Amino acid sequence: MDDLKQFLFQVGKNLKSYRELNGQKQSDISFHTGLETSEISKYEKGKINMTLKTLYKFAKVLNVNPKELLDFDIKSDQ
Repeated sequence: MDDLKQFLFQVGKNLKSYRELNGQKQSDISFHTGLETSEISKYEKGKINMTLKTLYKFAKVLNVNPKELLDFDIKSDQ
């Protein structure tokens, strides 16, 4: 897995983990962010990149600091 794919996967994994910890469904996140549930699913699976604005929306709805969504170790292929 290349670095970017791994990065997106890890961010998505964190999104899903915090959402589940909060007992929220993708539809709850959709309601509060204005994003489609299908788009949220793609973010959680690391299929698409997000803007900082979207990262901020997720953090706000999940009641976490944005840095929490980026808190993981990534192994470089280099």
